[in-house]
Amino acid sequence: MFRQLSDRVWAAPQITLEDVAVAAAEGITLIINNRPEGESEDQTPGETIEAAARAAGMAYVAIPVSHAGFSQPQVTAMAEALGHDGKVLAYCRSGTRSTLLWSLAEASLGADLDAVTAQASAAGYDVSPVRPLMDMLAAKA
Repeated sequence: MFRQLSDRVWAAPQITLEDVAVAAAEGITLIINNRPEGESEDQTPGETIEAAARAAGMAYVAIPVSHAGFSQPQVTAMAEALGHDGKVLAYCRSGTRSTLLWSLAEASLGADLDAVTAQASAAGYDVSPVRPLMDMLAAKA
């Protein structure tokens, strides 16, 4: 279920309380919620995931991304969260928004964009929709 994007970052579709326990057992130390609250009736509320994560000794950050797209504050927040010392799990409905935001944050930090694109692809995600924005962010890095 968790798809590895890098040596310490994973993406996933909507997680449950059971998935929080699995993440803790796998050494995840930070969960990033990229899903806006109330996006669908079947999603586990962020506050429930946060409480479970904290009870398991993990940090939790919410950086909600709607289907409207990405903003600079979201990219900055994700880049800051990726500075966390430890393994990171980011999730949304399918894992795609989390992966796209990860790729934008990596670009803003000066990462090798071809490597980021390849890592996302190996995990089953296509970052081509945001590649022009990745290029722009990398040029500013």
